[in-house]
Amino acid sequence: MRVSGRFFMSWWRVLSSLRCGVIVLCSVVLSACISATPRHATPVEITAALNLQVEESPPATPVPSAVSAPLPAITEQPQQYQDLWQYIAANLSFDITPNARLQKRVAWYLSQPNYLLSVNERAAPYLYHIVKKVEQRKLPMELVLLPFVESDFRPTARSSQGAVGVWQLVDATAYHFGLKSNDWYDGRQDVLAATDAALDYLQYLRQRFKGNWLHALAAYNSGEGRVKAAIRYNQKHSLSSHFWHLKLPRETADYVPKLLALSYLLQHPQTGLQRPSLANEAQTTVLDVGQPFNFGILAALLNIDKQRLHQLNPGYLRHQSPSNGPFKALLPMDQQQLFATDFYRRQFSTHYQVKLNDTLYGIARRHNTSVAQLKQLNNKTRDLIRVGETLLIHRAHAKDDLTVDYEISPYLQQQRPAKVATYEKHHVIQDGDSLWAISRQYQVPMKDLLDWNQLTTQSLLSPGDTLLLHLPVEAPPTPPAGAAAGAAKDYLNELKTLVKPKSDP
Repeated sequence: MRVSGRFFMSWWRVLSSLRCGVIVLCSVVLSACISATPRHATPVEITAALNLQVEESPPATPVPSAVSAPLPAITEQPQQYQDLWQYIAANLSFDITPNARLQKRVAWYLSQPNYLLSVNERAAPYLYHIVKKVEQRKLPMELVLLPFVESDFRPTARSSQGAVGVWQLVDATAYHFGLKSNDWYDGRQDVLAATDAALDYLQYLRQRFKGNWLHALAAYNSGEGRVKAAIRYNQKHSLSSHFWHLKLPRETADYVPKLLALSYLLQHPQTGLQRPSLANEAQTTVLDVGQPFNFGILAALLNIDKQRLHQLNPGYLRHQSPSNGPFKALLPMDQQQLFATDFYRRQFSTHYQVKLNDTLYGIARRHNTSVAQLKQLNNKTRDLIRVGETLLIHRAHAKDDLTVDYEISPYLQQQRPAKVATYEKHHVIQDGDSLWAISRQYQVPMKDLLDWNQLTTQSLLSPGDTLLLHLPVEAPPTPPAGAAAGAAKDYLNELKTLVKPKSDP
């Protein structure tokens, strides 16, 4: 019993000492908590804390699960524009600096609030195609507005300096950038062909002026050399070489502000300029006929108005395309309507039988076409095809002669003039004579007068010189109107049966 009592007393002393230590420790902590004064962080400390660079912990290793599927990516869908003019306005990107010259051009447009409404009627068949050409080259959308500034979108416009077409290209520039020009065709009046040449030229100018679009546009109007000379002058005199500070001809000085003013007003329709409404889709389709064609025959085969076909293709100067091209025609129908015509299916498509492992993509690639075009031509809404199925494939190949031999069709609008007996006449130049006055006096074309005498319009006439003229012995007979009308009727009947005229009517 004595041993047990000592053991019990020893354990009691240990427990008592531990209890006292715990009480003392708790008292110290409690007193510290009671004596501490509450403190708020200062604004400087909060800012410093927010600016601390917190080292991120390494990503945790994902725990495999029974079902693992990636979350769908969230992508922002581009805004869809049903109206082409809204789309153009939304994609204009030039920085516009307000100044007196710009405000003057803005005021000019606002004084004619219906300007775009009237010009849009001429631009409508071509505008969608021009927008797409500009976008494909990744050029600024402002270039779409240049034909409005240059020519009010008149395909046959001619300036006093010899510039022609909606893009106002002079002959040398047009030739340099690949446009043809002859008695049958003037590429400057072909709106879409001229667009390609004009954009080539603008891209060249942008490169020459190191990406400065205002300088490039000024050079498009007045010439590369003149703008470079103005820049060199300002640099030599320690002046700004920005467009607004260059000394340029008045026309050019107003040219760029006119474009920028139109861009500004399109982006701010609330200012008062009436913005046209135009569907954001192609209203016309380019068809590469692939061979010489006559406008009357092509119009009859496609069941479209011949006059409308001429209006859409002002680059062709006669009723027939040149024998050596180009052979493209802009048609007043969309692509789907074109594909549905019997003429297209017969003249520009061939049959292909689907084989094992064929796909629409593979077939389209082998035949140099697109899946969309292939589906449209075959009235398909899905990509499903069956082995053994027959598809129509786009391929241009001549089946019908689309031209007219004018030797055997004298009743057409364009006739070869009958050979007329002539005699030589020698005219002695008098004081005050001019080539124009002489051509009017003898009722001969100026061109013939120049050719007969190997002259140009700039040639000087001296009194006493002699000019040679070939004058008709008598006026050529005029065919009776009734005969021409009957011949035209026969011509249309022949077209309906797709038979080329073989003999005189």
